[in-house]
Amino acid sequence: MNVPSHTPLPRAAVQDWLLLATLVVLWGSAFVFTEIALVGFSPLQVVTGRLWIGAMVLVGLMILLRQPWPRDPRTWVHFTFMAVLGNVLPFLLISWGQQTISSGLTGILMAVMPLVVLVLAHFLLPGERLNAPRVAGFLLGFTGIVLLTGPSALAGLGGDAGEILAQLSVLAGAVCYGLNLIVARLRPELPPFQVAGCVLLAAAVLATVATVTGGDPMPVRPPPAAATALLGLGLLSTGLATVVYYRVVARAGATFLSLINYMIPVYAVLAGAVFLGERLPARSLVALGVILVGIVVSHGRRSRSGKP
Repeated sequence: MNVPSHTPLPRAAVQDWLLLATLVVLWGSAFVFTEIALVGFSPLQVVTGRLWIGAMVLVGLMILLRQPWPRDPRTWVHFTFMAVLGNVLPFLLISWGQQTISSGLTGILMAVMPLVVLVLAHFLLPGERLNAPRVAGFLLGFTGIVLLTGPSALAGLGGDAGEILAQLSVLAGAVCYGLNLIVARLRPELPPFQVAGCVLLAAAVLATVATVTGGDPMPVRPPPAAATALLGLGLLSTGLATVVYYRVVARAGATFLSLINYMIPVYAVLAGAVFLGERLPARSLVALGVILVGIVVSHGRRSRSGKP
């Protein structure tokens, strides 16, 4: 999803900033769409619906571009891992958590994903070792999480246990996104839309199997607002967002895209307040500031020697 980077930002045209702003709205609105969709659907139903709608957008694009389907079984095994880590598990964990906590708080919790990637990359990717700025950034981000959940959450004492579990569920979703980013870097070299389409299709199939075996089929007559939100979640925040994502990377590069790490949490808080009437306590806003500072610090420039 997000792409952390440690190099200076390239020059970007006005169109690039507009595309980035569009992607912020598309991805940031997912938390609001999910909040509304959960009124009429279970978390697993939300995941299955958005994946099939998003997959149809990407598969349609593959057909339009006449891109072939991969035939190597090992490629599909890799796609399956990406589908589980990058779609099914995080979507389900986040949707489950949003049954208890607000969309704005969910967006803030998801802001730790780039910091999770820093730690995972240290152990799993060569040349991505932790240095002083990255360690400092991670510690700041962890401090933000403590402020957000409440210090007692670390010891499991006090507070609402259900809310703490919901926050931990969203954080687990962020960890899944981080793991998937590592796996995605090791994927076979294939056209990006082909990868995205195949991964979303695999994820949709897996989610469908889960709904059938779990006895949780889609409702026949869901509430209109919930159905509309699910359509927006799949069409806009999943399908169209993926198209815009690759367009931004192609035009301005992954480093420019990394700015989205700072924008989505802020947008999620504002969207929750405007569209859902959510009000976050001051502690949440302070925690958001600490987490964003941690991301800025961890994304400091490389040393003159070029070593991370």
